[in-house]
Amino acid sequence: MHPYAALGDSISIDAYAGGPGRGGASLLHRNRDEDFPEWAGRDLSSRVPGARLLLLATDGATSATVVDRQLPQLRRSGAVPGLATLTIGGNDLLQAYGDAAAARAVIRRVVTLGRRALTELRELMGTAAPIVVGTVYDPSDGTGRGELVGLPPWPDAVRVLAELNAALAGLAAEHGALVADIHGRFLGHGALAGDVTRPDPRPPDRDLWYCGVIEPNAWGADGIRAAFWDALGPATG
Repeated sequence: MHPYAALGDSISIDAYAGGPGRGGASLLHRNRDEDFPEWAGRDLSSRVPGARLLLLATDGATSATVVDRQLPQLRRSGAVPGLATLTIGGNDLLQAYGDAAAARAVIRRVVTLGRRALTELRELMGTAAPIVVGTVYDPSDGTGRGELVGLPPWPDAVRVLAELNAALAGLAAEHGALVADIHGRFLGHGALAGDVTRPDPRPPDRDLWYCGVIEPNAWGADGIRAAFWDALGPATG
């Protein structure tokens, strides 16, 4: 049975959502009915009983991490995924925070490495298997006001992030992949909803989807799962 491989950064992992099984990729694989009863029966495990999750995404991963570590790990496993999701670009961009010229150079590097990753996935998985590329969210909720999220001001941040997400969508199109609009789904659930710097993975306010400034909490993980599910569309039916 073909597994589901989740590659990329902390957008896809469990840690900030409260532990194993609670991250966005994990919820796509198997819903936690006690937390999200409205999703009962709408997960990969319900559609394909016995489906396995290969959670290769790691905290702090960049596009280089995916190419240099995660894809070799996938190759060593011998698995041929029937579905893959990829979340990259956010940590790359943070490395150039505050410098628009450096950020645009970073975006070019993300495109180069992302192209290598998607090419390898296509060669492994074939042309028909779904691959989903996630866009990168904005904790400032489109305001660009770094001070709202404990970061220095960067007036160009919203524009540069839009350029990164357009580049990711272009990469997806090149490789017959789908786009999960994580950015759009998260708008209004960051600095405009509450304090994104708090560490709580399960805050009382379910409209607040971030913790630790840039990480998805449990409610954010639900939003990520929903973005993946929507992108897959009939493939999950």
